[in-house]
Amino acid sequence: MNLEFFIADRLIRTKERKSNISAPIINIAIAAIAIGLIMMIVSVGTGVGLQQKIRQKVSAFNGHILISNYDDNQSQVSLNPVSTNQDFYPKFNAVEGIKHIQAVASKAGIIRTVKSFEGVVFKGVGKEYDWENIKEYLVVGTLPSVKSELNNEVIISEYLANRLELKVGDKCNTFFMKEGENKLPNLRSFKIVGIYNSGFQEFDAVYLLGDIRHIQRMNKWQTDQVGAFEVFIDDFSQIEEKGAEVYNNTINKEDPTKALDTQTIAQKYYYIFEWLKLFDFNIVVILFIMVLVATINMVVALLVLILERTQMIGILKAIGADNWTIRKIFLYNAMHLIVKGLLWGNVIGIGLLFVQYYFGVIKLNPENYYVTTAPVAINWIYIALLNIGTVLICLLVLLVPSYVITKISPVKAIKFA
Repeated sequence: MNLEFFIADRLIRTKERKSNISAPIINIAIAAIAIGLIMMIVSVGTGVGLQQKIRQKVSAFNGHILISNYDDNQSQVSLNPVSTNQDFYPKFNAVEGIKHIQAVASKAGIIRTVKSFEGVVFKGVGKEYDWENIKEYLVVGTLPSVKSELNNEVIISEYLANRLELKVGDKCNTFFMKEGENKLPNLRSFKIVGIYNSGFQEFDAVYLLGDIRHIQRMNKWQTDQVGAFEVFIDDFSQIEEKGAEVYNNTINKEDPTKALDTQTIAQKYYYIFEWLKLFDFNIVVILFIMVLVATINMVVALLVLILERTQMIGILKAIGADNWTIRKIFLYNAMHLIVKGLLWGNVIGIGLLFVQYYFGVIKLNPENYYVTTAPVAINWIYIALLNIGTVLICLLVLLVPSYVITKISPVKAIKFA
């Protein structure tokens, strides 16, 4: 920093504290930067958080990619069995990025109690089922044991438990229809060992989870026959590509007519994922508006600073300072104001995200948003990009009003000093 730069910088900061005109405008500009960043951090954190949470819930009950017979791809129940004697099971090594694969089967039934009854879908799972996806939603009790001998342990949703007035330790009689006419339904008496609440009404109102061997016996399937395979991938952003790769690796090369169908959860629940895409648009609109408001306020503040210091600009030009040097002085001071606003914006914005993350202050209606508490995603990369982007955009926009300095004549500026 040369001598004239340093002197001008000190003069601007001194007059900044004393000026009755520029001080309120500067404070408004700082507040606009801070409020804008707060809105951007909160909107990105809550928007991305809601998207991730809903994706997580949908995949917890369905996997990321579902492999089944073509006849079953639009059904909630398993109609035609699939053999587990597949090249991709139990390890899907042919496709990179596959985290886990598990065999499941589903069968529709009716739970009947003394006072009420509810239609359900019994989802049977096997020894390799990853309970970690469901464990976080467990409200009370334990998970059913499916790794030892066949038993009647199941977990039921809190929604169904409340409607049927059931609790952990109770037994529930469940009736499953048999294929064909004039056949008595299968009766299974399940013991409730756990109650879960995912907040996802579409699943909580339906699913009952237990041992897959019950379905195999009722459907008279072999032990190597299941309803479908659920595939989990490492990176959700690659779900469409991985879905295509999984399909290509499930084709029966000897008999292509026996190919299995694959369906991603984005395809199966397209209405949910189309709704989630609206959040991306909303976030972009909020970012644009907040940056626009912040830059307009900064432009006004910079113009006020320039006009208040017209005489100083004339003196600097008279002693040999060029236009770009003087412009840098004011851009430097604008940068100082921007950083001050960003500091307050980060402290308050990130603080609000942490409060929501740990205390869940803001509640949502699960019937509309599929969650009971507004989820947040604290992604430091996104926050850093928001800060860097705000600084760059503001400085680039401020280059335009700083051009006013080149139009100031040192003779006229000093003449009226």
